[in-house]
Amino acid sequence: MELSRREMLRWSSGALLTAGLWPGALSAESSPRSGRFDFLVINDLHHVGPECTVWLDRVVAQLRSHRSARFCLVLGDLTDLGTRASMESVRKSFSRLGLPVHFQIGNHDYAQPTDRSSYETIFPAQLNYRFRHRGWQFIGIDSTEGQKFEKTQIQPATLAWLDAQLPRLNPRRPTVLFTHFPLGAGVNYRPLNADALLDRFRSFNLRVVFGGHYHAHTERSTPEGLVLTTNRCCALKRGNHDGSKEKGYFVCSALDGRITHRFVEVLPSI
Repeated sequence: MELSRREMLRWSSGALLTAGLWPGALSAESSPRSGRFDFLVINDLHHVGPECTVWLDRVVAQLRSHRSARFCLVLGDLTDLGTRASMESVRKSFSRLGLPVHFQIGNHDYAQPTDRSSYETIFPAQLNYRFRHRGWQFIGIDSTEGQKFEKTQIQPATLAWLDAQLPRLNPRRPTVLFTHFPLGAGVNYRPLNADALLDRFRSFNLRVVFGGHYHAHTERSTPEGLVLTTNRCCALKRGNHDGSKEKGYFVCSALDGRITHRFVEVLPSI
Protein backbone atom coordinates (compact mmCIF):
# COMPACT_ATOMS: atom_id res chain seq x y z
CA MET A 1 0.00 0.00 0.00
CA GLU A 2 1.43 3.35 -1.05
CA LEU A 3 0.51 6.45 0.93
CA SER A 4 1.57 10.03 0.46
CA ARG A 5 3.41 11.74 3.31
CA ARG A 6 0.33 13.94 3.83
CA GLU A 7 -1.91 10.87 4.14
CA MET A 8 0.48 9.25 6.62
CA LEU A 9 0.37 12.33 8.82
CA ARG A 10 -3.35 11.69 9.39
CA TRP A 11 -2.64 8.28 10.94
CA SER A 12 -1.77 7.70 14.59
CA SER A 13 1.79 6.63 15.32
CA GLY A 14 0.57 3.23 16.47
CA ALA A 15 -1.33 2.69 13.22
CA LEU A 16 1.70 3.75 11.18
CA LEU A 17 4.01 1.38 13.02
CA THR A 18 1.53 -1.48 12.75
CA ALA A 19 1.50 -0.86 9.01
CA GLY A 20 5.32 -0.69 8.93
CA LEU A 21 5.47 3.00 8.02
CA TRP A 22 7.16 6.13 9.33
CA PRO A 23 6.74 9.46 7.49
CA GLY A 24 9.94 11.11 8.75
CA ALA A 25 12.29 8.27 7.85
CA LEU A 26 15.00 9.10 5.33
CA SER A 27 17.08 6.77 3.24
CA ALA A 28 20.75 6.50 4.05
CA GLU A 29 21.49 8.52 0.92
CA SER A 30 19.16 11.35 1.98
CA SER A 31 20.20 11.48 5.64
CA PRO A 32 22.81 14.07 6.67
CA ARG A 33 26.31 12.69 7.11
CA SER A 34 26.80 10.81 10.34
CA GLY A 35 29.78 8.96 11.72
CA ARG A 36 30.41 5.30 12.41
CA PHE A 37 30.58 4.22 16.04
CA ASP A 38 29.58 1.47 18.47
CA PHE A 39 27.73 1.72 21.78
CA LEU A 40 26.13 -0.47 24.44
CA VAL A 41 22.52 -0.74 25.66
CA ILE A 42 21.50 -2.57 28.83
CA ASN A 43 18.24 -2.66 30.79
CA ASP A 44 16.54 -3.87 33.98
CA LEU A 45 19.39 -4.55 36.42
CA HIS A 46 17.12 -4.78 39.51
CA HIS A 47 19.95 -4.40 42.03
CA VAL A 48 18.76 -5.45 45.50
CA GLY A 49 21.80 -6.50 47.57
CA PRO A 50 25.48 -7.55 47.78
CA GLU A 51 25.06 -10.57 45.49
CA CYS A 52 23.75 -8.23 42.81
CA THR A 53 26.83 -6.04 43.21
CA VAL A 54 29.09 -9.04 42.52
CA TRP A 55 26.97 -9.89 39.47
CA LEU A 56 26.94 -6.33 38.19
CA ASP A 57 30.70 -5.94 38.59
CA ARG A 58 31.09 -9.01 36.39
CA VAL A 59 28.64 -7.59 33.85
CA VAL A 60 30.56 -4.31 33.68
CA ALA A 61 33.85 -6.19 33.28
CA GLN A 62 32.35 -7.94 30.25
CA LEU A 63 31.02 -4.65 28.87
CA ARG A 64 34.57 -3.29 29.04
CA SER A 65 35.68 -6.02 26.63
CA HIS A 66 33.85 -4.21 23.80
CA ARG A 67 36.70 -1.80 23.20
CA SER A 68 35.11 -0.09 20.21
CA ALA A 69 32.12 1.13 22.29
CA ARG A 70 31.96 4.87 22.91
CA PHE A 71 29.18 5.06 25.54
CA CYS A 72 26.50 3.03 27.29
CA LEU A 73 22.73 3.52 27.69
CA VAL A 74 21.10 2.04 30.81
CA LEU A 75 17.32 1.87 30.41
CA GLY A 76 15.88 1.92 33.90
CA ASP A 77 15.01 -0.39 36.77
CA LEU A 78 18.57 0.04 37.94
CA THR A 79 17.32 -1.14 41.35
CA ASP A 80 14.53 -3.37 42.58
CA LEU A 81 13.37 -1.34 45.59
CA GLY A 82 14.53 2.19 44.76
CA THR A 83 16.93 2.40 47.71
CA ARG A 84 19.78 4.87 47.85
CA ALA A 85 22.21 2.07 48.75
CA SER A 86 21.35 0.16 45.57
CA MET A 87 21.58 3.34 43.48
CA GLU A 88 25.05 4.01 44.84
CA SER A 89 26.14 0.44 44.14
CA VAL A 90 24.96 0.68 40.54
CA ARG A 91 26.75 4.00 40.06
CA LYS A 92 29.96 2.61 41.56
CA SER A 93 29.89 -0.50 39.35
CA PHE A 94 29.36 1.53 36.16
CA SER A 95 32.06 4.01 37.15
CA ARG A 96 34.50 1.18 36.31
CA LEU A 97 33.27 0.99 32.72
CA GLY A 98 35.54 3.80 31.60
CA LEU A 99 32.92 5.22 29.22
CA PRO A 100 30.19 7.86 29.44
CA VAL A 101 27.07 6.20 30.86
CA HIS A 102 23.61 7.65 30.18
CA PHE A 103 21.04 6.41 32.70
CA GLN A 104 17.25 6.44 32.56
CA ILE A 105 14.74 5.90 35.37
CA GLY A 106 12.40 2.92 35.69
CA ASN A 107 9.35 2.32 37.87
CA HIS A 108 11.44 0.23 40.29
CA ASP A 109 13.71 3.23 40.87
CA TYR A 110 11.02 4.88 43.01
CA ALA A 111 11.30 4.19 46.76
CA GLN A 112 7.62 5.11 47.26
CA PRO A 113 4.76 5.56 44.76
CA THR A 114 5.98 9.04 43.76
CA ASP A 115 9.37 9.29 45.54
CA ARG A 116 12.31 9.21 43.14
CA SER A 117 14.55 11.46 45.24
CA SER A 118 17.35 8.91 45.54
CA TYR A 119 17.52 8.48 41.76
CA GLU A 120 17.58 12.23 41.19
CA THR A 121 20.33 12.65 43.79
CA ILE A 122 22.57 9.83 42.55
CA PHE A 123 21.87 10.39 38.83
CA PRO A 124 21.18 14.14 38.52
CA ALA A 125 19.78 15.61 35.30
CA GLN A 126 19.04 12.16 33.86
CA LEU A 127 15.29 12.12 33.40
CA ASN A 128 14.56 13.99 30.18
CA TYR A 129 17.74 15.00 28.38
CA ARG A 130 19.57 14.78 25.08
CA PHE A 131 23.07 14.54 23.66
CA ARG A 132 24.75 14.29 20.28
CA HIS A 133 27.39 11.92 19.02
CA ARG A 134 28.96 12.07 15.57
CA GLY A 135 25.94 13.63 13.93
CA TRP A 136 23.35 11.49 15.73
CA GLN A 137 20.72 12.88 18.13
CA PHE A 138 20.08 10.80 21.28
CA ILE A 139 17.06 11.63 23.44
CA GLY A 140 16.45 10.10 26.85
CA ILE A 141 12.79 10.08 27.91
CA ASP A 142 11.25 9.52 31.34
CA SER A 143 8.28 7.26 30.54
CA THR A 144 7.42 6.33 34.15
CA GLU A 145 4.30 7.02 36.18
CA GLY A 146 5.70 6.48 39.63
CA GLN A 147 5.84 2.84 40.67
CA LYS A 148 3.04 1.74 38.32
CA PHE A 149 4.10 -1.11 36.05
CA GLU A 150 1.15 -1.40 33.69
CA LYS A 151 -1.57 0.74 32.12
CA THR A 152 0.67 3.75 32.65
CA GLN A 153 0.67 7.26 31.20
CA ILE A 154 3.76 9.16 30.10
CA GLN A 155 3.57 12.21 32.30
CA PRO A 156 2.80 15.80 31.15
CA ALA A 157 6.25 17.00 32.30
CA THR A 158 7.92 14.71 29.77
CA LEU A 159 5.65 15.79 26.91
CA ALA A 160 6.13 19.47 27.82
CA TRP A 161 9.90 18.99 27.84
CA LEU A 162 9.74 17.45 24.38
CA ASP A 163 7.59 20.30 23.08
CA ALA A 164 10.27 22.75 24.23
CA GLN A 165 13.23 20.76 22.92
CA LEU A 166 12.17 19.39 19.54
CA PRO A 167 12.15 22.76 17.72
CA ARG A 168 15.87 23.01 18.58
CA LEU A 169 16.70 19.71 16.88
CA ASN A 170 17.28 18.89 13.22
CA PRO A 171 14.47 16.55 12.07
CA ARG A 172 16.64 15.25 9.22
CA ARG A 173 19.45 14.02 11.42
CA PRO A 174 19.32 10.36 12.49
CA THR A 175 17.66 10.22 15.90
CA VAL A 176 17.53 7.65 18.71
CA LEU A 177 15.07 7.51 21.62
CA PHE A 178 15.84 5.58 24.77
CA THR A 179 13.46 5.05 27.66
CA HIS A 180 12.27 2.46 30.16
CA PHE A 181 8.78 1.49 29.00
CA PRO A 182 8.44 -0.13 25.56
CA LEU A 183 7.01 2.00 22.77
CA GLY A 184 6.64 -0.62 20.01
CA ALA A 185 3.08 -1.23 18.85
CA GLY A 186 1.46 -4.17 20.63
CA VAL A 187 4.32 -4.78 23.08
CA ASN A 188 3.32 -5.70 26.64
CA TYR A 189 3.31 -2.80 29.12
CA ARG A 190 3.33 -0.15 26.39
CA PRO A 191 2.10 3.15 27.97
CA LEU A 192 -1.49 4.00 27.13
CA ASN A 193 -0.44 7.33 25.60
CA ALA A 194 2.71 6.11 23.82
CA ASP A 195 1.30 7.46 20.56
CA ALA A 196 1.17 10.97 22.07
CA LEU A 197 4.94 10.80 22.53
CA LEU A 198 5.73 9.20 19.18
CA ASP A 199 3.43 11.61 17.35
CA ARG A 200 5.88 14.36 18.24
CA PHE A 201 8.59 12.55 16.22
CA ARG A 202 6.62 11.67 13.10
CA SER A 203 8.48 14.29 11.03
CA PHE A 204 11.85 13.20 12.47
CA ASN A 205 14.34 10.81 10.94
CA LEU A 206 13.81 8.40 13.83
CA ARG A 207 16.02 5.33 13.47
CA VAL A 208 15.79 3.36 16.73
CA VAL A 209 13.69 3.38 19.90
CA PHE A 210 15.25 1.39 22.75
CA GLY A 211 13.07 0.32 25.67
CA GLY A 212 13.09 -2.08 28.59
CA HIS A 213 10.59 -3.04 31.31
CA TYR A 214 9.23 -6.00 29.35
CA HIS A 215 12.02 -8.54 29.88
CA ALA A 216 12.05 -10.07 26.41
CA HIS A 217 13.43 -9.45 22.98
CA THR A 218 10.79 -7.71 20.87
CA GLU A 219 11.26 -5.86 17.63
CA ARG A 220 8.98 -3.76 15.45
CA SER A 221 10.41 -2.32 12.25
CA THR A 222 9.53 -0.44 9.08
CA PRO A 223 10.96 -0.84 5.57
CA GLU A 224 12.64 2.56 5.96
CA GLY A 225 14.74 1.14 8.76
CA LEU A 226 13.05 2.39 11.94
CA VAL A 227 13.35 -0.22 14.71
CA LEU A 228 11.57 -0.23 18.09
CA THR A 229 13.03 -2.88 20.36
CA THR A 230 13.22 -4.25 23.89
CA ASN A 231 15.71 -6.72 25.32
CA ARG A 232 15.99 -9.42 27.96
CA CYS A 233 16.85 -8.17 31.42
CA CYS A 234 20.35 -8.18 32.89
CA ALA A 235 19.39 -8.91 36.50
CA LEU A 236 20.62 -11.56 38.88
CA LYS A 237 17.39 -11.80 40.87
CA ARG A 238 14.80 -11.34 38.12
CA GLY A 239 13.80 -13.52 35.19
CA ASN A 240 12.63 -12.84 31.66
CA HIS A 241 8.94 -12.47 30.88
CA ASP A 242 9.19 -14.67 27.79
CA GLY A 243 10.70 -17.59 29.72
CA SER A 244 14.13 -17.27 28.12
CA LYS A 245 17.10 -17.89 30.42
CA GLU A 246 19.77 -15.69 28.86
CA LYS A 247 20.77 -12.40 30.52
CA GLY A 248 22.65 -9.83 28.50
CA TYR A 249 22.76 -6.57 26.58
CA PHE A 250 22.94 -5.10 23.08
CA VAL A 251 26.09 -4.10 21.23
CA CYS A 252 25.00 -1.51 18.66
CA SER A 253 26.73 -0.14 15.57
CA ALA A 254 25.84 3.09 13.78
CA LEU A 255 26.80 3.30 10.12
CA ASP A 256 25.40 5.22 7.14
CA GLY A 257 22.41 6.57 9.07
CA ARG A 258 21.32 3.18 10.40
CA ILE A 259 21.88 1.23 13.61
CA THR A 260 22.25 -2.51 13.90
CA HIS A 261 22.20 -4.30 17.23
CA ARG A 262 23.11 -7.77 18.45
CA PHE A 263 22.39 -9.52 21.72
CA VAL A 264 25.38 -10.56 23.82
CA GLU A 265 24.82 -12.98 26.68
CA VAL A 266 26.60 -12.41 29.98
CA LEU A 267 29.04 -15.27 30.28
CA PRO A 268 28.84 -17.66 33.25
CA SER A 269 31.37 -17.07 35.98
CA ILE A 270 34.46 -19.26 35.86
